[in-house]
Amino acid sequence: MSDVAKVAGVSHQTVSRVVNGHPNVREETVARVRRAISELGYHPNSTARALVTRRTNVLGALAVDTTLFGPSQTLAGIERAAREAGYFLSIVSADDPSPHGVAEAMNHLVQQSVEGCVAIAPQRELVHALAALPGPRPLVAVEGGEGAGFPVAGVDQEQGAREAVRHLLDLGHRTVHHISGRSDWLEAEARVHGWREELRAAGRTVTEALPGDWSPRSGHELGRRLVELRDEGEEITAVFVANDQMAVGVLKALHDAGLSVPGDVSVVGFDDIPEAAYLTPGLTTVAQDFTRVGTAALELLLGALDAPSTDAPADRTVPAALRVRGSSAPPPA
Repeated sequence: MSDVAKVAGVSHQTVSRVVNGHPNVREETVARVRRAISELGYHPNSTARALVTRRTNVLGALAVDTTLFGPSQTLAGIERAAREAGYFLSIVSADDPSPHGVAEAMNHLVQQSVEGCVAIAPQRELVHALAALPGPRPLVAVEGGEGAGFPVAGVDQEQGAREAVRHLLDLGHRTVHHISGRSDWLEAEARVHGWREELRAAGRTVTEALPGDWSPRSGHELGRRLVELRDEGEEITAVFVANDQMAVGVLKALHDAGLSVPGDVSVVGFDDIPEAAYLTPGLTTVAQDFTRVGTAALELLLGALDAPSTDAPADRTVPAALRVRGSSAPPPA
């Protein structure tokens, strides 16, 4: 800052006020200081700033299974929101959701002197492990379910599932079969619940959900199982699949069996992956706004940082949105 002050012809205190956005600096002075900053390639020293302010401006993010579309996009949304708010984000992956694995991952964030943490916590075991930890606090969970003990931001999974089922029933299908996600995931649990409750509310038959593991391979295997059940005489005209990647596998299984989508069987997915609109046919699916979820999680965390002595901020729920494309249609006559 001393070098910048010399070039700009001002005091280093003025440079500090400009860098920190102080309002009481004349516009021409601000412009002169910014020109000097640009010429010298000056960047604030985060370590020195932390010593003075006693704040690191570093937030932590704990993530699991970032190879999957949902967690990876959620993490991207959190990082974008943190950057826009002027914070750095330190990310650690917890491959093991056990108490030991989560404690080890969180300890890594503590060593980075994070001011607070956002945890992408789709698994019940992970939520319980986080609740048992002494720190870091404040903590916000993404998709952490109800009763987590800390603020939660996430998409309304049950509402999204109900919209998918209602769409298929409104097309005239007598019931909707379901391929679910991993049973240890809260999102999968909520989607199963939404599917079941919408069918019950309509007075329709509720079949057994077929459990998958989020992968196209499991979708293909379970799609073949649906074909077998159909060949045995079970009426299967509509399938709600818990994520788009499994839905891709289902589409292939139906195609391999010589069945038309949506002529013989309608298929609806969940997530709205970028490829969904370009499949043949385009996949009807439930979209999640991961950017809004990331922003909501950051707002909860920053609110807790600004007012640590108040009650925990309320949870934030982002609505899901149905995207209707070519894979859903009325049932065959």
